[in-house]
Amino acid sequence: MEVIHFGTDGWRGRIAEDYTFANVRRCAQGFAEYLLGSALGGRKAVVGYDRRFDSEHFAAASAEVLAANGFSVLLTDGPTPTPTISYAIGHEKACGGINITASHNPGTDNGFKVRDANGAAIAPDKLKQIEALIPVDSAKVKHIPFARAVEQGLIRTFDPAPAYTEQIGRMLDLETLKRAPLKILYDPMWGNGAGWLHRLLEGGKIEIVEIHSERNPLFPEMLRPEPIRPNVDAGLRATVAQKADGLIINDGDADRVGFGDEQGTFINQLQVYGLLALYMLEVRKLRGAIVKTLSTTSMLDKLGEKYGVPVYSTGVGFKYVAPKMIETDALIGGEESGGFAFHGHAPERDGILAGLFLLDMMVRLERKPSELVKYLYQQVGAEYFYDRIDLRLDPEQPGQRAAALARVTAARPEAIAGLRVTDRDVTDGFKYCMEDGGWLLVRFSGTEPIVRVYCETTHGGKVPAILAEGVRIAGLPRG
Repeated sequence: MEVIHFGTDGWRGRIAEDYTFANVRRCAQGFAEYLLGSALGGRKAVVGYDRRFDSEHFAAASAEVLAANGFSVLLTDGPTPTPTISYAIGHEKACGGINITASHNPGTDNGFKVRDANGAAIAPDKLKQIEALIPVDSAKVKHIPFARAVEQGLIRTFDPAPAYTEQIGRMLDLETLKRAPLKILYDPMWGNGAGWLHRLLEGGKIEIVEIHSERNPLFPEMLRPEPIRPNVDAGLRATVAQKADGLIINDGDADRVGFGDEQGTFINQLQVYGLLALYMLEVRKLRGAIVKTLSTTSMLDKLGEKYGVPVYSTGVGFKYVAPKMIETDALIGGEESGGFAFHGHAPERDGILAGLFLLDMMVRLERKPSELVKYLYQQVGAEYFYDRIDLRLDPEQPGQRAAALARVTAARPEAIAGLRVTDRDVTDGFKYCMEDGGWLLVRFSGTEPIVRVYCETTHGGKVPAILAEGVRIAGLPRG
């Protein structure tokens, strides 16, 4: 059988092509053996899933394998946000968990995420260990029929929502938010976040208007349930049409957040990270380290200097961010894709909590979203501009990736769009730091056949030219 490789956040594949029940069970067997061989202790595990096609059945198959390996399995009683699953792992004192989700991938895909005893992403070296334990032969996969496992008490369904809801109430003052005279549009992107803002904020003055809340694995009105443009455009239009005070967006499994202002303008994820860090440091008066991936904003370095807190940069993905957060007891950790984690909570992305923090910032500062962005720029001393291009590799050209990688590895530009290059960082991809504090990053995705070209700069007019230089360095067609 084919070799399964874990990318940035586990394994993802095309449903019925490589993402099959046999392969999911193989992954579950490898993870079970990893847990059994680790020093985590305990034989309890959590399994959850999203709203994608057949996710509940892939989750049941995973639970069957864990049960056959001697684990007591807690299976969520319905589609559940990823942050709720992560919190449940720690709350239930489990030794780890499996989450059946492809997050923001297209509807053709599904995925297999693994989590440690903290509910956090597993570090790269440990992911390699899990990969090595995945049996190449399905005959080596242990399995017990679901009904029998339930009858024997090896698999039990449970509702993780009450414990998570109590935790959110400890993280911020929900009663103050409930009393706010705001109208907020919420777009869960057909995913697991549906109904959660209503659940947490009902019974007060605040009005939540929800769109895209049904289960629809095709994800209409968007290319994929990822909170970036053009996927958020329907929500931005609805915000204006509904005369809402702002837009909160969660991706398909609700571990990422997107934000839109009252004028229907998208507030990108780098701006959102700056806002969340400013909220923690200035509004909440908290202190602690900031952890960021190298693909996110330089505004965090400015805020770190201003408030006297350290800022640590990691590779892309929460498999790097989460361990660094635990190591440094960080205040906040995040990445360019809109995933943010917070001190005192599970060291994992939580798009629901991040959205609530943004609302709380609006209420406490009595500012609309567009005014919050202006306030952020005042604190960091400049406006910052960001954009990203995804270049798709052609599966019919197997040598294309290697050729592009060779070109980028050899590239040593002295200037980009007229800005002098001051440093080159190859921690994860190829990042060219520029004299204005901005940067260009060319990075090969660990989960998809995509090369991402990102940039941030204080020169808004130079963004197209900077991205064009990144495309030229990669030598791949735009399409």
